[in-house]
Amino acid sequence: MHPLLIAARYGIFREGRFLGRVLDGWSIDAQEFVRFKLPHLVVVAFIAFILIRILGIVTGRMIRVAERHSVDQARIGQVKTLSGVIRATGLAIIAMIAGLQFLAALGVNLAPLLASAGVAGIAIGLAAQTTVKDMLNGILILIEDQFNVGDVVRLAGLSGTVEAMTLRKTSVRDGDGTLYIIPNSQITTVANQSVGFSVATVNVSVDFSANPDEVVKLLKSIAMDIRSSDDFKQVFVEDPQILGVDNMKGSEVIFPVVFKTLAQKQYGPLREFRRRVRLALEQHHMLPGDPNRVFSTFEADGAPAHPNPSREEPTPATPDPTTLKVHEPNPFTGE
Repeated sequence: MHPLLIAARYGIFREGRFLGRVLDGWSIDAQEFVRFKLPHLVVVAFIAFILIRILGIVTGRMIRVAERHSVDQARIGQVKTLSGVIRATGLAIIAMIAGLQFLAALGVNLAPLLASAGVAGIAIGLAAQTTVKDMLNGILILIEDQFNVGDVVRLAGLSGTVEAMTLRKTSVRDGDGTLYIIPNSQITTVANQSVGFSVATVNVSVDFSANPDEVVKLLKSIAMDIRSSDDFKQVFVEDPQILGVDNMKGSEVIFPVVFKTLAQKQYGPLREFRRRVRLALEQHHMLPGDPNRVFSTFEADGAPAHPNPSREEPTPATPDPTTLKVHEPNPFTGE
């Protein structure tokens, strides 16, 4: 025994005195702690260390697999976010269980602590239930790959491009530059316009005087030229479809043309198609349709064969003599 401890045993810590009995009790408790509880705590710490290592290996492997099999940086960022959430949640659970085991080994009564934690958890859960719903829905969005950063989407009635995603919110930039912050709990329906393909329809309006068969042949030729051009042949999923005459109103005849392209790649072919249709109508002497213009027949030289009956001045009708009233004189003037 240490000389100081031996000296202490002959002072106020002498056996049989109050502080001596306290020292003897501490010595017995220390022996019991080292003999029974310390091995238990060592085992708990070792298990916690192993679980933390396994958690780190799993989350790290998730990131490496994503980086190896995906070239989309947004998708890799989502996997990193999800792995970070799993790691943080796992560490919190492991630390809480290990901490409770250490407190129990030290003789702390856990019943009041657990009861207080339960009441506090209920209060916090009721106050922060929207935040919890945001995070749970954010995890589902990441796991199910509903949309990614850079996709054009419609969320909660708002349309735009996804700029950022977290577990609690999604940032969407509108076409006019407005930035919308949408809580993930409000995302109940996702309209993703950047997945798969896009379908766009151009309604070409031609005058009633044009031969519909020639119009269809002309539109098909223009559409197929665009389909095979070097600028747009890589964006088409299938050949354009000319559906024929869809509607007629006044002197207007509608010919729908359907383009099926890669997602969000339809705008270039549509602009080029409209430009070529404008030039082709002028080249083939075809008028654009007008619902307010009344059709009239034309001769070969372009002059009207006869005036449009609907535009002639109405001829005054001859009155029926049997319907005329007999003239009666005015009793005041005599006329």
